[in-house]
Amino acid sequence: MATEFSRVEIMSGMDKVANFTEKLGHADCVKQLMKRGVSGVTIYNNVVGCGIQHGLSEVEYELSPEKLAIQLLPKSVVTFICESSKVDELIEYLKLELYTGHIGDGKIFVSDVRNIIRVRTGEEGRDALKASVID
Repeated sequence: MATEFSRVEIMSGMDKVANFTEKLGHADCVKQLMKRGVSGVTIYNNVVGCGIQHGLSEVEYELSPEKLAIQLLPKSVVTFICESSKVDELIEYLKLELYTGHIGDGKIFVSDVRNIIRVRTGEEGRDALKASVID
């Protein structure tokens, strides 16, 4: 059985994510996400991490890529749940929004979501993501 939903997570520097989340306040960005099957977003700020460069700046990494010390940098994580059939379209949109061509543009991770359950009502799958009447 093919999964119906996917989790798309962006891990990037806090400034990069802040620029993107500012756009979430504009109707055009929200429409672009909804068109790509996104019904909500969760943002985690104040996390730390590093990528293959071990937290070195672009110049430092080019001068000494063999340096083994790790420097944890401030990061943000943005999580979307979307319809699996629209993942490729969402990723292309996110790549355009996040791209600078420099170290630190971030990573996009995609994983399958086996099920979604709305705790309050017990609804599952697609029904759990629909707007709900509050009793």
